[in-house]
Amino acid sequence: MEKERPSAPEIRTVMDNYSSKIELAYNGSREDLDPYVPAEHRPSESNTSSFGALAHLLKASLGSGVLAMPLAFKNAGLLVGCIGTVLIGFICGHVIHVLVRTSQQLCVEVKKPALGYAETCDLVFQNGPKPVRKYATFARELVDWALAVTHIGACCVYVVVIAESFRQVSIFYGGPNWSVTAYCALTLIVLVPLTQITKLKYLVPFSALANFVWLASICISIYYCLRGTPKISERNMATSISGIPTFISTSLFAMEGIGVVMPIENEMVKPQQFLGCPGVLNIAMTAVVMLYAFVGFTGYLQFGEEVRGSLTLNLPQDEILAQTAKLLVACVMLLSFALIFYVPVDIVWKRVHEKIPARGQRWGLAGIRLVGTLFTVGLACAIPKLELFMELVGAVCLSVLGLLLPSLTETVWRWGRDIGPCHWVVWKNAILGVFSIVAMISGVAYAIIAMIEKL
Repeated sequence: MEKERPSAPEIRTVMDNYSSKIELAYNGSREDLDPYVPAEHRPSESNTSSFGALAHLLKASLGSGVLAMPLAFKNAGLLVGCIGTVLIGFICGHVIHVLVRTSQQLCVEVKKPALGYAETCDLVFQNGPKPVRKYATFARELVDWALAVTHIGACCVYVVVIAESFRQVSIFYGGPNWSVTAYCALTLIVLVPLTQITKLKYLVPFSALANFVWLASICISIYYCLRGTPKISERNMATSISGIPTFISTSLFAMEGIGVVMPIENEMVKPQQFLGCPGVLNIAMTAVVMLYAFVGFTGYLQFGEEVRGSLTLNLPQDEILAQTAKLLVACVMLLSFALIFYVPVDIVWKRVHEKIPARGQRWGLAGIRLVGTLFTVGLACAIPKLELFMELVGAVCLSVLGLLLPSLTETVWRWGRDIGPCHWVVWKNAILGVFSIVAMISGVAYAIIAMIEKL
């Protein structure tokens, strides 16, 4: 029997259903092909403009390190110091660029709005070649603890500068001529209650005040550097090769701000403007390098071989303006200590808070902050040598954190995607890795030798 043909309305219904399925499938595939834009998924609190990000990055980079640059120039000489500052600034800017670009690409692939430094390293290794995936947790822990040690070292530097500054002013005005160690211990009177502030929002007023005070103290220091400067011929244009590792360590301590880069980028409304030309990063690093080279050059030219780890410690003893600058720097570092100290405490607390009962967590956090403060000040009391702390922190932590890990992370991320063993990026990152390891070993060796000679 001949099969009955469907009517025209039935045919139209079938065709409409078929067409709707094709359209649905097409639209679905178009949605799948739409790229993930991390900035569109960031919380409403992430509203920092590009100008605001530039201001934050400059503020974070122009810390206590700028006053240490004359010491770096002392170990290298005027000519080598200028060239070296530009080179190290270029390297620091490049590795920050590499880290941020890798993090931004990773955010698109794993569909996350923002990633920190430790999270970036962790996920890069997790999504990298199979042989390195087992090192993901190690990479994350290494970043966290390197950040913690770096900030503890910076806190020790702060304590020594505070103690030295108050000691000089006290002696000039007839106060007790105690040792630097005793003045380090006295900082506990202020630091113990200050470090018990657990909310960052309560530290904002202190940070805002510190910014204005810090600017005034830098201006005063530059004034004394430019007043009656000696002839350039009276200073070394270059020193021996043995001073280069110390120069590199001190410069890395002064210039490297990689720990604050990712939080700033993560808060931007338009993170694509962080990189590129001119870009937030390039503008900030150019300004930082120019200011650091200027302060290092003029500071060493003015004070020569007597230059200290903080430029304010070389200012005249018998002038009120100079004494004011010393007190301003000491006050800034007292106010900033709690903010710097927040990072290592947060890293430790994340690992221990689950082991403490809920009713005891408040006291547990207070205890960790107290022990951390006592440990930091105790370390400064044991080795009250400002220059040694800068060299050790720069050599160990910032060589790993600021140079080795970003280059290693880029290599792992791009391996098998667009680079292989013979690609120039691999060789470039290998050179950066070797440079960081050599800087770390030589810097630590010279710092230990100097420590033995001075103690």
